[in-house]
Amino acid sequence: MIRVLAQRVVRIKDLAVELNVSEMTIRRELDQLADQGQIERIHGGARLRQLATEEESYLQRSAVQAEAKERMALAALELVQDGDSVGLDASTSALALARILPARKVQAVLTGLDSVEVIQGTGIEFFICGGFFHSKARSFVGGAAVQTLKHLQPDKVFFSSCGFSPQFGFSDANPQEAETKRALLAGGGLKIALIDHTKFGRRGLAMTAMTDQVDIIITDQEPSLAVREALEAEDVRLIIASPRTGGQKD
Repeated sequence: MIRVLAQRVVRIKDLAVELNVSEMTIRRELDQLADQGQIERIHGGARLRQLATEEESYLQRSAVQAEAKERMALAALELVQDGDSVGLDASTSALALARILPARKVQAVLTGLDSVEVIQGTGIEFFICGGFFHSKARSFVGGAAVQTLKHLQPDKVFFSSCGFSPQFGFSDANPQEAETKRALLAGGGLKIALIDHTKFGRRGLAMTAMTDQVDIIITDQEPSLAVREALEAEDVRLIIASPRTGGQKD
């Protein structure tokens, strides 16, 4: 079972089909692994347990929830207008948006190398924050990056994080990554978080932003009623990216 969970996030229905056993059997196995501390149970499935200080590689993150990130990117694009200046962090969720951003006439502020490679040559004018290259996340971090971002004020900032909860906000495993994101957000106008459903309830080592510092959360599945009520209390708009069209559903 642990071999199967190397995918990081799995669904009970998919495991039952792959292993040719009942869903009830899969639930029992997952509950036992959760009791042993090897996995975390999530709605309809499970994910490998991640320590607050454990930073996933860029390739690992790219492979997780790829379809959901594409849907969230389409919903995010609907918030972008011609003439906007747009800030993107180095997350794979923001990279999904970078791939379709040339559909708009915008300027961009980029903190990730892969977004630079995707956008260059498309006609979009962009600014690279510079700084120390963090190879594991393929991002630019450190004092130079932070100082540069302090002087930039994009109309809209799109970012992600390794975890989110209404109580503790958005967090990341790497303090330098969180620091760079805070600097990008500080100068931004509208602040939009791209958070797929697997990140709800998770908590990283470093705080990126508190819940009330963000204007919109785009996700791929309906969160719990408690989360929805907490977001409403903080006046945070919630957008669910439609499975069929990638469009918005409030």
